[in-house]
Amino acid sequence: MACFTSSPGTNCSAKVTNSPAEGSKSIVAPTKSVLPFKLATPSLTENSRLLLSKTSSFNSFSVTKRSFSCRNQGASSDDTRPSKVYTGDLKKRIGITAGICVLIQNKPEKNGDRYEAIYSFYFGEYGQISVQGPYLTYEDTYLTVTGGSGIFEGVSGQVKLQQLVFPFKLFYTFYLKGIKDLPEELLGDPVDPNPSVEPHPDAKAAHPHAAIANFTD
Repeated sequence: MACFTSSPGTNCSAKVTNSPAEGSKSIVAPTKSVLPFKLATPSLTENSRLLLSKTSSFNSFSVTKRSFSCRNQGASSDDTRPSKVYTGDLKKRIGITAGICVLIQNKPEKNGDRYEAIYSFYFGEYGQISVQGPYLTYEDTYLTVTGGSGIFEGVSGQVKLQQLVFPFKLFYTFYLKGIKDLPEELLGDPVDPNPSVEPHPDAKAAHPHAAIANFTD
């Protein structure tokens, strides 16, 4: 599943595929499968202090694996609203991301910073996924999935974080296990992660046909 988030919200999109090692063939994963889940998100602000998140492999298993991706585009650093989340194809509004990020270290030699990120992805009545780990503004990193609720209850795994435009756009790939198949409306072919993509106007406006029911706002 892929997601895209945009300021002051997050756009999220989803895609079910085999794991990177198994190719890109579309599949349906069983319960207790391992899920790659991607997202681009504006999780941080540029302030060098405790920050409000703006959003938006494993052990060997013989089971099918699934991919879930998200894109996030962040709000300005003085905006306290959470980021909106859309499906990875940018056609549907599905929720928000929210949390905190703490600046740990400035890396002048890499022209970037290291943060500790703690935040959650909220998908309305479907539930939420919480993550924690390093966010580096100069290279890809992995966050640990710390738990979930609703259809994500019992989830574990990790999230690959790819920065597109600091601090406004990030792309995540979630590798999840311990949950059942995801709802079809959360799934789709994610757009190519690049700084210029935007959610569909209907998704931005959260029209009924372009949003999940009772999405978190």
